[in-house]
Amino acid sequence: MGKKEKAKDLLNLSRQDLLDKEKTLKDELSKLNLVRYTGRVEKPHMFSLIKRDIARIQTVLNQKKEK
Repeated sequence: MGKKEKAKDLLNLSRQDLLDKEKTLKDELSKLNLVRYTGRVEKPHMFSLIKRDIARIQTVLNQKKEK
């Protein structure tokens, strides 16, 4: 994922879009983990950025569920 997702941008997305984006980020994170265990990661900061984006998406999903 190129840019950091903002929570207010995520609020405008549908539930299905958020779930799709979350799945994509989790796939990206698992690929990074695979690279971590097989060699050297070029951009180690991506782990924390992806995890934060996943957390933001889950927060928005929880907020939408409560409404």
